[in-house]
Amino acid sequence: MPLPAEQLASMESKARAMLSESIEVKRQVMEGHTGTLVEMADVIVRSIEQGGKVLSCGNGGSAADAQHLAAELLVRLRPDVNRQGLPAIALAMDSSSMTATGNDYSFEAHYERMTRALGKPGDVLVGITTSGRSSNVVRALHAARDTGIVSIGLLGGDGGAALAECDLALVVPSTVTGRIQESHTAVIHVVMELVEDILLESGYLSIV
Repeated sequence: MPLPAEQLASMESKARAMLSESIEVKRQVMEGHTGTLVEMADVIVRSIEQGGKVLSCGNGGSAADAQHLAAELLVRLRPDVNRQGLPAIALAMDSSSMTATGNDYSFEAHYERMTRALGKPGDVLVGITTSGRSSNVVRALHAARDTGIVSIGLLGGDGGAALAECDLALVVPSTVTGRIQESHTAVIHVVMELVEDILLESGYLSIV
């Protein structure tokens, strides 16, 4: 049964408001943070060129974003750019290790443990948390800095406890989870395209 005309108009108005809010948050990111995005791309490029890799982690939708980021490196981002895969690991991919950590230690320890086990100095960890307060991500970022891994944060709100653990951070200027995640997705695409472009221009990557 279709919605009554009055309710339909109200829902359309809400949809426009959400889309407008999303556009405004991304505009603020564009106006204030493009330099940070270029720095993030440069850090990732230098790590890869020196034999490093990118680790990524988050929870819920941010775990999906972390997997998305890894897939862009491992496979490709743009259909017209066929190039070699680049080394990346999404730390939420292994359900056996995650549940074993939760059972034997704690859920909060999982990303920290994976970072210390799989990472090495010169690698990059991208921790994604819309609140900046996800304890497992905060602990992973801390472990990264403790072991010589560059820590990058994609955050929201005021950055939370994660902000102090980041060598580089983008704090999306919003407290609405959906708007923050939408900006994180856009930012991941921007950074990954910059990484590809820099590596192609330097000759590290080639079209295959």
